[in-house]
Amino acid sequence: MSTATFDTLKFSETMRESGMPEAQAKALSQALLEVTSELPTRQDLRAAVEELRNELRSESQSLRAEIQQIEPRLTIRLGGIVVIALGAFTALSRWMA
Repeated sequence: MSTATFDTLKFSETMRESGMPEAQAKALSQALLEVTSELPTRQDLRAAVEELRNELRSESQSLRAEIQQIEPRLTIRLGGIVVIALGAFTALSRWMA
């Protein structure tokens, strides 16, 4: 992961100029440096987004292939259900008549 640049000297000087004690300004500067060093950069985020897009494309293609694979079986099952239902309806209508 790349690191974002953070000018600790400039930050510390700005804090001292605003009236903050030097030790406190240095401590705050160091703390902010540690925090910002762990933040992802825009490039890191773009890379992560691109990686997720690629994974989604791959999963989408995999799901489409699975759907195409089971589609004929589902059609046959649905046809069987329709035939059984029509047979049952016909039998019931003859029995009731």
